[in-house]
Amino acid sequence: MNTDVSDTTADVTARPLIELKDVTKVYGQGHAAMQALRGVDLRIEEGDFVAVMGPSGSGKSTCMNILGCLDTPTAGSYLFKGVEVGKLSRSQRALLRRHYLGFVFQGYNLLNRTSALENVELPLIYRGTPTAERHGRARKALEAVGLKGWEGHTPGELSGGQQQRVAIARAIVTEPAVLLADEPTGNLDSARSREIMELLCTFNRDQGITIVMVTHESEMAAYAKRIVQFMDGLVKTDEQKGEVA
Repeated sequence: MNTDVSDTTADVTARPLIELKDVTKVYGQGHAAMQALRGVDLRIEEGDFVAVMGPSGSGKSTCMNILGCLDTPTAGSYLFKGVEVGKLSRSQRALLRRHYLGFVFQGYNLLNRTSALENVELPLIYRGTPTAERHGRARKALEAVGLKGWEGHTPGELSGGQQQRVAIARAIVTEPAVLLADEPTGNLDSARSREIMELLCTFNRDQGITIVMVTHESEMAAYAKRIVQFMDGLVKTDEQKGEVA
């Protein structure tokens, strides 16, 4: 099987960017087994903006971990650009994460003693990007999130909203196909939360980045084009909202 997810043939181009088919995930064995996903079917098209909601234990975080290649299904299929991710080796999944996926977390996950510029450069370092190009792309990404002039500041010198902007710049500096955001506004007040959501909408609209976001806040989910509700390891509802103003 060809594991280069950038090599799509005519029969693959009609497929969604992401597709889960009857995905189950079981943790533990025997009496201790816990079924986190019970047969999830989900299609995400290129350029979509999906908010994933549901109570604790509903399976939404497990689903996100599978989409981010941080975990693998017990059964079922996960296809990315038509390629069966479950058949990729560990190193191939790492390459998929590195070249196609960007991640934003509730806790920012920045290196505390490292400048904003250096934090944003990290994914490019892992790619082996030359220094001059790395600096230029990181500066451009910081400017795109409204942090031009803050390149030399460490996370401790930035507000929570600014730290999340740095995290978003780090996620988009590689120009990913998909941005996976796990409660990206969870640690922010309402004003900063709206700023972050407007920023995500801009990248989705202007750069065509597909966004999949876990959130428990209906106000934040309202920014998305679709809202997928998980319950007891299954997709309970999938509401298509159309374009967001």
